[in-house]
Amino acid sequence: VQLQASGGGLVQAGGSLRLSCAASGRDFSSYSIAWFRQVQGKEREFVATIEYNTGRTFHADSVKGRFTISRDNAKSLSILQMNSLKPQDTAVYYCAARLYRVVISGQSDPSNWKYWGRGTQVTVSS
Repeated sequence: VQLQASGGGLVQAGGSLRLSCAASGRDFSSYSIAWFRQVQGKEREFVATIEYNTGRTFHADSVKGRFTISRDNAKSLSILQMNSLKPQDTAVYYCAARLYRVVISGQSDPSNWKYWGRGTQVTVSS
């Protein structure tokens, strides 16, 4: 599967952005999807994930209540809705995929995700 993230941009603190992850290839519904973010010079940080079959979601504590991950299997799309943005949310955001499920304990580890898209820059000004 090939992934492409889009929707990033510059927004003021308190604003919202909607990121999209478009997938090409077969059987998108068989892939769990995750979003990560990375600030230059720092490790890639887990943001959220949605399971392939149950649609169960997990969000990092740092974004819980502000960000929401979702998916539309018919459109081969995952969405990361980001509200109440803060300057510390500034990063390059990446979507990732893995066939079937990633165990809960391993979801936040980038090495457990096989497919990655090119990132999209999100900048939140104070």
